[in-house]
Amino acid sequence: MNRIRYMVEKEIRQLRRNPVLLRIMLAAPILQLILLSYAANYEVKNLNIAVVDGDHTTYSQRLVSKFRPLTNFHLTGYLPNDKQARQTLLAGDADLVLVIPPHFERDLEKEGSAAVQLLLNAIDGSKAGIANGYATAIIRDFNSDVLAETKVVAPGVVPQMTVENQYWYNPKLEYKTFMVPGVLFELLLLVGGLVSALNIVREKEIGTMEQLNVTPIRKHEFILGKSIPFVLIGLVLFTIGLVLGRFLFQIRIEGSVALMYVFAVLFLVLCVGLGLLISTLAENQQQALFVSFFLLVLFILLSGLFASTENMPPWAQWLNIINPLKYIIEVGRNVMLKGSTFADVSRQFTALAVMAVGLLLLASWRYRKTV
Repeated sequence: MNRIRYMVEKEIRQLRRNPVLLRIMLAAPILQLILLSYAANYEVKNLNIAVVDGDHTTYSQRLVSKFRPLTNFHLTGYLPNDKQARQTLLAGDADLVLVIPPHFERDLEKEGSAAVQLLLNAIDGSKAGIANGYATAIIRDFNSDVLAETKVVAPGVVPQMTVENQYWYNPKLEYKTFMVPGVLFELLLLVGGLVSALNIVREKEIGTMEQLNVTPIRKHEFILGKSIPFVLIGLVLFTIGLVLGRFLFQIRIEGSVALMYVFAVLFLVLCVGLGLLISTLAENQQQALFVSFFLLVLFILLSGLFASTENMPPWAQWLNIINPLKYIIEVGRNVMLKGSTFADVSRQFTALAVMAVGLLLLASWRYRKTV
């Protein structure tokens, strides 16, 4: 135990001698949590909409007026024809154009139906899809108003029912509520994996590792001595992240905080094991940074942090079986937002525990006390 304690003290002193690395470990993750949670979202606001009104009637004006009070849309003006509409989209002056054909009101009154056209700038496919959903819902609402006024019901058609939506776990549909639990654990991967790998490889470069190799320290003592400081620092950052999530982002923690910490410790052990394994493979900090960055990007993009893993192609879902970030993000969102218990996330616990043990064993096997 004394050797492990000395190793921990040595690691802490070494981190204190490197203020740049210490600032990166403490300040950068907190800034990343705040910036990503506010900036990385799929909410679409301030959509520029132009109108081609070929009817100029009361109904066409009422349809356009449905878009005016909404903060999601900004009416840029009226266009004379379809050609001008396409030029406006091409120039980027409008995100979508509502085209109301001639005889719009007449068709609604006499035939009970009329067609309108939406032209969308779909360079950003995600934005265009969401904008189309917003506009379609507004047009559908206008259609419901017209039907209610005219009481037009086709023969054999059952009157429409009113549907009231209830959104569980994220009632306001705020994207930061979805992002914060995922980003919180992504930061632990950054600290436990990347920073620990760079710190150990730096010791190789300055010769400290050679001095450790000639001491009687054993492999498990070396692994524990290197792991404990980063696990403790990660827990400090995790605590700060939980406080920010509760008071800055106003996210209620529905589940057990103790269960969150159990998974945080397990995930940090796994991350440090990954960092130790990388450090045994890399000879300098550039190599360690390259390998860590490659794994971080791969883990983050496939984890479900930004997009659902169920919508990924089969090969990506198979690759996700060995992605620890995918499991821990599921745990964070389920426990924080849904109040899941250990029984609900036991599968994720088993997967993370197996990967943590495997990485630590690989790192221990790769560590050699010879140069």
